[in-house]
Amino acid sequence: MISDITYQKSNYQGLYIEHKYESKVHILNHPFAKTMLAKLCQPKTVLPEVNHITSKLYEILMMEVFNHSFCQKSYEIQTRMSEFSDKGAFKSDLLDQSEKLVFVNLARAGTWPSHVCFEMSNALLNPENLRQDHIYINRKTNDKGEVIGENFYGSKIGGGQEDAYVIFPDPMGATGGSLSRCVSHYKDTVQGKAKKYIALHLIITPEYIQRLKQDHPDIEIYALRLDRGNSSQEVLDSIPGTYPEKESGLTEIQYIIPGAGGMGEVLNNSYV
Repeated sequence: MISDITYQKSNYQGLYIEHKYESKVHILNHPFAKTMLAKLCQPKTVLPEVNHITSKLYEILMMEVFNHSFCQKSYEIQTRMSEFSDKGAFKSDLLDQSEKLVFVNLARAGTWPSHVCFEMSNALLNPENLRQDHIYINRKTNDKGEVIGENFYGSKIGGGQEDAYVIFPDPMGATGGSLSRCVSHYKDTVQGKAKKYIALHLIITPEYIQRLKQDHPDIEIYALRLDRGNSSQEVLDSIPGTYPEKESGLTEIQYIIPGAGGMGEVLNNSYV
């Protein structure tokens, strides 16, 4: 059995943009992902390429969560060389296989991302500890198209959340209203206390960060990009979070700017 310090005491340091938000906000500084996301946002990118790119981006986000937020445990690994040598095995810190994960599909934009993260995790961890739940929710708007709340139609939740990582893969973090409502639903109605709530987004806004941190300061947020395109040049020239009261990434009808458009519509090719 090989005991090499190389495989032990892993201390992962991700690459994130500098900001002045809370420490639980992680905005990746990932050139490959930023380039892929830029392609996803363009009008010329349509199905099936939309789903292919979204899958890659959520694999990157999920890898970041595994690397940064999950517990590790020491394991003894037998390699194929164990048949020939007593040095064909090694001890290594790996992701703890006993961890429980619950993925929450916020239909409809979150359906494909949740499936990607759920499937990826099943290939890596113990499938008996993994589950995918479903919530049917969308933004409620007035006659002008402005967001005035959320329509919560129901849920299909397959069990409790005791000691589980409850993960919400939802592409666009715009106002934060729908995500906040879903987290509250778990806290208020699902049995047990979760180990951690984690939100996974392609793009978020300053308004989203403020709403989530006000409603659920315990949640961890991961995003590939922060959009604050409705801010002044003074704000855009500053480190994110320097002028929180002046930052804005939403249009008059609460769509992200520059953003990517309505990803629920794009991912499902359904523009209603």
